[in-house]
Amino acid sequence: MYDRFAARVTTDPRAQRLYRWLGPALVVVLAGVLRLWNLAAAHDLMNQFDETYYVKDAWSMLHLGYEGSWPSDGNASFLSGDPNVFTANPAFVVHPPLGKWIIGLGMLVFGPDSGWGWRITTALLGTASVLVLMLIAKRLTRSTTFAVVAGLLMAVDGLAISMSRVALLDTSLTFFVLLAFLLVLRDRERTMARIATTVAARYDGDSPPSWGPILWNRPWIIAAGAALGAASAVKWSGAWVLAGLGVYLVVTDALARRRAGVLLWPTDAVRQGLATFVLLVPVALVVYLASWTGWLVTDGGYDRHAGSSALESLWLYHEAMYRSSAGITGGHAYASPAWQWPLLMRPTGVYWHLDGLSVNGCDAANGCAQVISTIPNPLIWYAGVAAVLYLAYRFFVVRDWRYALVLTGVAVTYVPWLFLPTRTVFQFYTVLILPFMLLALTFALRDIAGPPDAPSYRRLTGQRLVLVFLGVALALSVFWYPVISAMTVTYDFWHLHAWMTGWI
Repeated sequence: MYDRFAARVTTDPRAQRLYRWLGPALVVVLAGVLRLWNLAAAHDLMNQFDETYYVKDAWSMLHLGYEGSWPSDGNASFLSGDPNVFTANPAFVVHPPLGKWIIGLGMLVFGPDSGWGWRITTALLGTASVLVLMLIAKRLTRSTTFAVVAGLLMAVDGLAISMSRVALLDTSLTFFVLLAFLLVLRDRERTMARIATTVAARYDGDSPPSWGPILWNRPWIIAAGAALGAASAVKWSGAWVLAGLGVYLVVTDALARRRAGVLLWPTDAVRQGLATFVLLVPVALVVYLASWTGWLVTDGGYDRHAGSSALESLWLYHEAMYRSSAGITGGHAYASPAWQWPLLMRPTGVYWHLDGLSVNGCDAANGCAQVISTIPNPLIWYAGVAAVLYLAYRFFVVRDWRYALVLTGVAVTYVPWLFLPTRTVFQFYTVLILPFMLLALTFALRDIAGPPDAPSYRRLTGQRLVLVFLGVALALSVFWYPVISAMTVTYDFWHLHAWMTGWI
């Protein structure tokens, strides 16, 4: 059946066009429904985590241009419909402003009366991230089917859904990082051929040229720099991605020049690397600095007059932010060091409400709960971890540039955290790693499905295995959705999800 459907799509141009657009569109719609449905179910500011700060910071920024301070009963006032109890006194914060401006945009449109206002922009960016992931997967696999597979896995994954339904910063960070990878991929499609063509034109008889071209006309790199500046303006961990992608660009340029026959290709790559730095980094700095406009053009922000100029004051403020961030080493019930993340030992519960509920026949006497856990789909997660290891092996064997790009994404979003063993970190940070794990899993599933020239029995068996995997993954997502979306469930149903002691 699958082969007959694929054959029809392959031979019918109208079916091709319909499939190419309808498949991804349905995945985006599914992602949007799972992220937007009953978004305000938890009428609370997650005071165990930073939603309690980001939402109130965002609201005060809309009025002051900077983060104002709040009284001790600020949460109660905000949730009761009186959000304007903040003061003009500045609050000290440890994250840049852009993520909070994004949260504030939702409240500017929908108001601060419910979670719809303070969570809507995060939910929309979470949905958009699914679309961007499919665009990346389509370019890497050259297959609409496996682009849809990658998007579907992210659309239904519990970690991606739950982090899109709370007003934290990590989903916005994920969107900008994925956008940067898509733009770098677009640049690669354009640049590799230009290097080969230009070098070939410079051959003098049988003698290879000593130098290749220095390419300045790379608009996709400039756009990627802007996306990475925005990522860094949400959370500083975006700077790790900026550095990692910069190294990736230098290495890929060097290898392209070597393949093209440039004699002095290492030195030539350094020359191009300097040009790439100029294209990538300054625009990132400009975007990052622009995110601080509200703080710069007003007088009341924290440390606003600590230096002799606004920029010097901003630098001093950043020094204070860094010292404070580096000192976050206190214990937390949901703390999970980075080495534990692949094992999924301590997923984060960001919200729970266990009493006073009476919905659909469920009442507190029978034990009811509303829960938002950021646990990923267990099958997708563990398969993704295995797929990353598989892709690393495949890269070692075949040196495929596509595998290198995916592994770069995993490395720049995960490895830096391993060098911070004493810092208090959480499993939900892996929402930034997840898309690259899903790309690795998509490649693994594609290999299981078999190449087009494989015998029919091989492809039939492989395709059935992929379909079984996807079917089980979807079933698990249905099972987990109530406890990642604050649906009212019985305590016993919630406890059914405690497959490991650290999962509650």
